[in-house]
Amino acid sequence: MSLILNDPGLFEEWKRDIRTMAGRIIAMRHELHRLLTEELHTPGNWDHIINQIGMFSFTGISPAQSQALIEKAHVYLTANGRISMAGLNSHNIGYFARSLDGVVRGDLS
Repeated sequence: MSLILNDPGLFEEWKRDIRTMAGRIIAMRHELHRLLTEELHTPGNWDHIINQIGMFSFTGISPAQSQALIEKAHVYLTANGRISMAGLNSHNIGYFARSLDGVVRGDLS
């Protein structure tokens, strides 16, 4: 790490990479929120998805709903509904949003 911090060129590249990673996670938060609220009209308030920061997000679902996501949709998350935002991408976010919608509506349980 000291090599990166002490080399101006490497340090700038590292900062760009961090901004890229953070921007991608923020974009995934906004896309998940859009899918849940505008496209799927998933019951509930999903503003917490875009109000949280960092690589992880609490979905607000119950342990039973989390278990249903694991068993029925093979979406892996903690029992308290915490997901890795860094694990979402343009290829899987639609599937995750539809699965989350299904478990909230009781269609996936």
